[in-house]
Amino acid sequence: MKVIGVAGPADAGRPGLVERLVERLSKHGRVGTVRDDPDAGTDPGADHRAAGAAATYGVSEDGRWVGTGEDASLDGVLDGLAPECDYAVVEGFPRADLPRIVLGNRETEGTVLAAAETADGVDLDDVVEELRGGEPHETLESLVARAKRSPEAERAGAIATFTGRVRARDAPDDEPTEFLEFEKYEGVAADRMDHIVDELTDREGVFEVLLHHRTGVIEYGEDIVFVVVLAGHREEAFRTVEDGINRLKDEVPIFKREVTVEEEFWVHERE
Repeated sequence: MKVIGVAGPADAGRPGLVERLVERLSKHGRVGTVRDDPDAGTDPGADHRAAGAAATYGVSEDGRWVGTGEDASLDGVLDGLAPECDYAVVEGFPRADLPRIVLGNRETEGTVLAAAETADGVDLDDVVEELRGGEPHETLESLVARAKRSPEAERAGAIATFTGRVRARDAPDDEPTEFLEFEKYEGVAADRMDHIVDELTDREGVFEVLLHHRTGVIEYGEDIVFVVVLAGHREEAFRTVEDGINRLKDEVPIFKREVTVEEEFWVHERE
């Protein structure tokens, strides 16, 4: 799922720009939206939460729904959208690290795809083209959902997965890791991952292989890398998952910086 943010004052045309962006992206796939206005929409579960419910949902007979929860985060909402959507448009959240459109000189985090005083100054064709070539927001669930949509899924009796995550320490006496930061060798990393996928998918009984490695800062306990294999039987699924993560680690140029409570270092400089 490709994610784009839109930040800036409403009087600069932000609401209308979001609508036009959603309309444009919906021609290329399913679009989800997230906004940071806590008063937007209706709240179907206020009385239930008052009674102690942690999360509530309202579902209509035609499938429309709204939901609320006290501990929701933007990342959590995007993770929930990823299995079902091709794109997500985030309105507001200027501090989130997202590729985004910025209006009215609003200060934001993330990569700026377009900036203008008002929405009229934004070329949506250029924005959409750049967004579609960018890094996706993936989760294990979104990759598994994609594997299940494979044209070969009816022949598959197994889906095997691997998830790598940030651990706090290797040994009990190690200094705790606060976070890792990953950088890809642009272009080369993607080409090598595509090559690995092509070779593994050529195996007898293997129908789909999906690899994804996150970049940027990833904190302790968060997921880093996913391998998903759709195969006819469990034997080839398990074997291909193992080979997939081993080859990704050995062959794909991804550089790792580790930050502990006492020091920071690039891992490849110590090997």
